[in-house]
Amino acid sequence: MPNPFVHVELNTTDVDKAKAFYGSLFEWSLQDMPMGDFVYTTIGVEKGTGGGMLKHPMPGAPSMWLPYVEVADVHAATKKAGSLGGSVIKDVTEVPGMGWFSIITDPTGATLGLWQTKPR
Repeated sequence: MPNPFVHVELNTTDVDKAKAFYGSLFEWSLQDMPMGDFVYTTIGVEKGTGGGMLKHPMPGAPSMWLPYVEVADVHAATKKAGSLGGSVIKDVTEVPGMGWFSIITDPTGATLGLWQTKPR
């Protein structure tokens, strides 16, 4: 399938509570990774799409799951989303050593992450 869903991320108001809940509910392997000024918790699963958790970067916003779709060129896909009536919530941002992402909303208001993996 072109442009598959490759990652899901929980932006939460309470990371510890979310880790306790999902770790117990699904027996996920959760690992904290310091990322400078915040901690990112990776979600390891045996099969399917993995993901992560972090303290919601937008104060006052409710907790939410955010899916990411893989794209070949995150800059072009982000621009195209805007030209099709979507909005850019977070412009292209590098995740050092891993790749780049942006966050968009579609014309109906649904939020989606775009992800481009860094070539190895």
